Amino acid sequence: MKRRTFLATGLAAGLPASLLAQEKRPMRILLRSSWQTVNIGDIAHTPGMLALLEKHLPHAEVTLWPSLVDRGVEKILRDRFPKLKIALTRDEKENALAGCDFFLHGSGPGMVGHKEAELARKAGKAYGFGGITLSDDEIKQHGTLLAGAKFVFLRDSDSMRALVAAGIRGSGIEFGPDATFAIDLRNEPAADALLKQHGLDSGKFLCAIPRLRWTPYWEIHPESRKPDPGRIRVNEEFAEKDHAKLREAITAWVRETGMRVLLTPEMSYAVPLLKTLLFDKLPDDVKPKVSYLDRYWLTAEACSVYARAAAIVSMEQHSPIMGIAAGVPSVLVRQPTDTRKGRMWYDLGMDDWVFEIDASTGKQIGERVVAIGRDLPAARLAAAKARDRARERMEAMVAAITGGGP
Repeated sequence: MKRRTFLATGLAAGLPASLLAQEKRPMRILLRSSWQTVNIGDIAHTPGMLALLEKHLPHAEVTLWPSLVDRGVEKILRDRFPKLKIALTRDEKENALAGCDFFLHGSGPGMVGHKEAELARKAGKAYGFGGITLSDDEIKQHGTLLAGAKFVFLRDSDSMRALVAAGIRGSGIEFGPDATFAIDLRNEPAADALLKQHGLDSGKFLCAIPRLRWTPYWEIHPESRKPDPGRIRVNEEFAEKDHAKLREAITAWVRETGMRVLLTPEMSYAVPLLKTLLFDKLPDDVKPKVSYLDRYWLTAEACSVYARAAAIVSMEQHSPIMGIAAGVPSVLVRQPTDTRKGRMWYDLGMDDWVFEIDASTGKQIGERVVAIGRDLPAARLAAAKARDRARERMEAMVAAITGGGP
């Protein structure tokens, strides 16, 4: 059966009988997503999922229940998805929940929207989780909610194993990567200006992204988060050790390929680190080939810039996912404090492009990045294959919404 026919059949199977009889309105999907805006990766979950729904369920009526769409994110979403409804007020959210046919918990770091998913369950709504990572504590706390879902698509195999080990099993538990792999946002004028400003030629530069072992939310939200002395100590202990390895890879890229490097942030807190932890400590012969952003940016601009890069090397997860979504070779340098989500690189067959930082040297990371730069056509082919694997699984998730099942 062809995919288009399969999806149409699934839609018929999943809709309530009263709707089938009337055939007067499209299926209504309530998407719980948009977790925060200080992280271009958390912004990216939503347009990735919306692009999937638009492609595979084009007649569905989608309403977004966001946590935050400030900093210009609401405009980005409305510009790209003009039919999208966004429930911003309490009444709008309550009405969207009451009127939806399916509640979809969007891709993310965990069950961020578990309270709203629980409301959907208690209201008798069909619901599912699309592309999340689960911790052991979440599985223990929300076992009933997970067991009652129509599907739970997990973005890493470690979360799948943990869920099954907890006794929650079923045909609806599947591998479904982060929805960011489907993102197609662009801001080409902003990318044009940025490349011109930094003297970058399309397809001839590396993007490098730093990360502290623990995100310093006490700095991002000092009004609501207290400093964590333990995490501060870890950050102080490993900031130089970790970024020395990233600097070694940057240095190898410049010296061996002759191409430029752009240092970019994934989170707002990382903007000053681009200079202090990376640029300032590079060798003098390398610095002229390296530049850095002095500001935070949003996901549409980032996607356009990443799409024009030759390659990406990142300690953060979502910038390289945006790269793979655009067919750009992307190397993940994974820290042990990061969650299970980093397993995605292995699950999608990108074993050669992931480095566990404590078990890897800067020389090894640099050699891999340089190898990509020396044979970009082969690397781009590998990136496209990983993207296609991710999209196959995400397509199965959308089919599961309407009854087709994984």
